[in-house]
Parts: sequence; structure tokens; C-alpha cells
Amino acid sequence: MNIVLFDTRQTIIAAILTLYLGKYLTRHSRFLRNFNIPDAVSGGVVASLFFGFCYVALNLQIEFSLQIRDVLLIVFFTTIGLSSKLKTLLEGGKPLLILLVTALVYLVLQNSAGIAVASLLGLDPAIGILTGSVSLSGGHGTAIAWAPIFADYGIPNASEIGIANATFGLIIGGIVGGPIARYLILKYQLQPVNEEEQLSVSIKHRQKNVKIDYDTMLNSLLVLGLTIGFGLQISVVIEAIGLNLPMFVACLFAGIILTNTMPLLFKRFPWPTGTPTLALISDLSLGLFLCMSLMSLQLWTLVDVAGPILILVLVQFLLSTVYTIFLVFPVMGKDYNAAVIAAGYSGLTLGTTPTAIANMTAVTAHFGAAPQAFVILPLVGAFFIDIANAFAIQTFLNFLG
Repeated sequence: MNIVLFDTRQTIIAAILTLYLGKYLTRHSRFLRNFNIPDAVSGGVVASLFFGFCYVALNLQIEFSLQIRDVLLIVFFTTIGLSSKLKTLLEGGKPLLILLVTALVYLVLQNSAGIAVASLLGLDPAIGILTGSVSLSGGHGTAIAWAPIFADYGIPNASEIGIANATFGLIIGGIVGGPIARYLILKYQLQPVNEEEQLSVSIKHRQKNVKIDYDTMLNSLLVLGLTIGFGLQISVVIEAIGLNLPMFVACLFAGIILTNTMPLLFKRFPWPTGTPTLALISDLSLGLFLCMSLMSLQLWTLVDVAGPILILVLVQFLLSTVYTIFLVFPVMGKDYNAAVIAAGYSGLTLGTTPTAIANMTAVTAHFGAAPQAFVILPLVGAFFIDIANAFAIQTFLNFLG
């Protein structure tokens, strides 16, 4: 086997080309446009298939340097925090609580369904938990972190199973959100309320009359750097009190704190909240992050466990879709904002928070803004669910003995 290692520069180039590929596919595919499949997802899936072909047919394995991917994730969530105005946060208080309760209930359903299907397939019931909230709501990182514990429960290949399931979920989660939102928006004839706030979270492709210049970019980069530095300090405090949360959560909080205080203290300083420049940085960092995540998937490692894992993840896909359309959407108000949250929530339950945000970004770029959704869902997906999921996993494992 010949192994080629891409350094950071080459990885960035590959990610940009993958994003261009996704944009090309979207531009020439009515299906991708109509169903709001993110460019990064369509391009990333094709790229991962290409690299899988290189491995199988050409005996060539390409590995990427992914440290920059983690940096892009932090940058993206910092921009979300910086775009979160206090007014929107206060308005999101009740919907945030409703979505949180809904998400907590789903963790129980997700693991219960996983155990039931695993038992029907003659598998260890613990695999149902591993392929439930561990690898789907939790993602690759949670699957890797919990693998040693599942090994103690008699699943020696827990890491491989968890990663495989998380990979399938990531791909499906990035595809299903757009069609769900489109179905709900068209069925109920929903319209956005705050179209003028579109640029606070996303920038439409080929949008005209957008002012992005040297000064606005320099200003945004300065504020981003300072905010991330503040987030690093918040992370130290969080660790000191015994919580284990991802770094991007701390940076998200830092952005929320600063964007609602600094403009009041320094009124003459041009704060970047709501500017096209910050929106552009947000879109680019998210798109490149997803491209790197998808193009680096080693699909050939999934062959041995693909059969039963695919059945498990398809059942979870059906459960997520039904739950999102018939419960999440109604309890969130059955309005346009609820439809955008539904697109993100389906991605969250099957993939990761960035996948959820990509789904919502694609939908809002097509139909219009939903700024509240971009505050509520990241807080639930990146903060509360990570904590609740740990308790849910341990509770189900204790139940299985």
C-alpha cells in the first residue's frame, strides 16, 4: 500500500477543490438545488468516494493533515457567537427550552430503537447504544471516547463500529435536512420574518451590492482573534470546575458575551456583527470544515461492518425523520423558523452540529433568514446535548448491566 500524506497547505487546496466540486454539482443538478443539499456535503461525498477508489483500485491511500479543520470549526462557532444579539437570545429562551426537552426525549428513543434493532439482528444490545446516541448524536469524537468502555461490555471492535456508524450518519444527516425543510416550507407555505437579517448568519452566493473591503476584513479578523482568545480563557475556567466541553463551545459563549457588551462600551468601534464580511468568514470556515471532514473519511474501513450498521443507521434515519416532522416541527411553532430548525435538527440527530448548521445555511440561502434558529440549535447541539448524552449513555449501559 502506497501512502501519501497531504500537509496543511495541500489539505486546504484539496478542501477548496472539493468545495468547488460541490458548487459545480449543485449548479448542474436541479435535485441538489431544489432539496438544498449543502455544496460541501455533495462535493465531500464525491471526494470521499474518489479517495476510496484510489485505495481499492490504485493501491493508494491518501491521508490529510486535519489540524486546520479543528481551527476552522472554532472560527465558525465564534462567528455564530458574534452574530448572536441579545434580543434574539431573549426571544429564543422559550423555544430553546422546548427544543432542549424535545432533544432529551429523543436521546432515550434513539438508544431504545438501537437496542431493539440490534436485538432483532442478533447483535449485542450494547451495539444498539453504540450505534444510537453515542455515534449519531455524539459523532465521531464521542464514539472514539466511549469505545474503551464498550470494549469492557464485550465489544472489542467498538471503535470501528462507532466510527462506521458515525460516518454513515454524517453523510445521511447532511443530505436529509434540506428535503425535510423544503417539504415543510412548501406544504405550509411558510415565509421568513426577518429577511433583512440574512447577512448576520449567512451570505447568499452571487449576492450583489455586498460591501467587503480591506477595513471590514481586518476588523473582523481582529475581533475574531480577540474573541477566540477570550474563549480559550473561558475553556480553562470550564475545565477547572470539572466540565469537559469542546473548545468551540467556549468560543461560542465568548462571542455571545462580547457581541452583547463591547458595542455598548465602545460605541465608536465598528463591531462586525451583522456584516457581510463576518458572514463570509462564517460560510467559508463551515464549508471547508465539512469538506475536510467528508473527504478524509476512509470508507474502505467500513466494508466489514457495513451490512448490519447500514440497517441500524437506516432505522435511525427513519426515526429521526418522523420525529422531526411530526414532533419537533409542531412543538417549535410550525412556522418558518421551526422548518429551518427541523432541517438542522435532523442533521444533528444523525451527524454533528456543523452538519446541522450547514443544512440550515443551505435552506436559508434559498428561502430566507431565520437568525433565531442559528442561536437555538448550536446551544442545544453543542452544549446541552453533549452533557445529557453522557448521562443517557451511562444510564442505558447500567440498565444492560
